[in-house]
Amino acid sequence: MFNKTFLAASVCLFALTAHAAGPSRTYVTPENCKPGPCPPFSNGVMVGGTYYVAGHLGLDPATGQAATDVETEVRLLMDEVKNTLKRGGLTMDDLVSVTVYCTDLSLYDRFNAVYRSYFHGNFPARAFIGASKLVRGARFEIQGVALKP
Repeated sequence: MFNKTFLAASVCLFALTAHAAGPSRTYVTPENCKPGPCPPFSNGVMVGGTYYVAGHLGLDPATGQAATDVETEVRLLMDEVKNTLKRGGLTMDDLVSVTVYCTDLSLYDRFNAVYRSYFHGNFPARAFIGASKLVRGARFEIQGVALKP
């Protein structure tokens, strides 16, 4: 009797501990933290089969500031997102939701001309939101959610 009770209690305790811990998490940290220390966030976090992509900017690697040309900034931005997804074992086509922040909504069509070239087939759900100012002089910032196939 003692062994059955002990075993039942152990199983319940294990189940509660496993439930409290939740799904496993995998963090993708920034690849290049120069100059200075890494920023206080992860580029991506995989929780179960859901991958959360942090906000990304289209920064010129030489200056650390937004690219001067709009299309170049969007390409740099999308390449960063693509790289973060790849490091999590995913592709751009695994994105299910994207939020784009933009400091000049008149750039909507120019953004879309580059953005659409990063997908094959269906596009993720998306919001395109006006923002008065973004860090490092960026015109765009993008974040998203992807699902592991």
